[in-house]
Amino acid sequence: MSEKQENNDIVIVKKYANRRLYDTSSSAYITLEGLCDMVKKGVEFKVIDAKTEEDLTRSVLTQIIFEQESKGYSLLPISFLRNIISFYDDNLSAVLPSYLDGIMENFNQNKDKMRSYMGDSSIYSPFKSFEEISKQNMEMFEKTMKMFNPFNISNPYSPKSEDDES
Repeated sequence: MSEKQENNDIVIVKKYANRRLYDTSSSAYITLEGLCDMVKKGVEFKVIDAKTEEDLTRSVLTQIIFEQESKGYSLLPISFLRNIISFYDDNLSAVLPSYLDGIMENFNQNKDKMRSYMGDSSIYSPFKSFEEISKQNMEMFEKTMKMFNPFNISNPYSPKSEDDES
């Protein structure tokens, strides 16, 4: 039985003393960038020290975040990082991990909706959805007003629309 199968399809990655990472599922060395790609693809893995079998997953994931941040992605705001650091010796530190997990899970459940609101742009703009709603409301209002004008008498105070050909 392979090491991948024994932990419910969790890939085991061994970290050696020379800091090299070995993916046991593919029998090949892997980089932090490769592990980052695995995370993005949703592949579960566990990093263990090849000699002591200590679980190093948390520190390796933190390394991946550090690398991504140093590449200029800047996903984590400075205030957030400061707050995380301040919780390390706080009596609420035991609660924070499950709280953050819950928030991230909720965010992940709603990210498809957020992407649909974003459309083609890469920056989320909540106003885009409000613009759409406003357009729909205006169209509905115009249709309603036409119902109250059965003889299609034009209002001299209203702006001419494209439909008017007078």
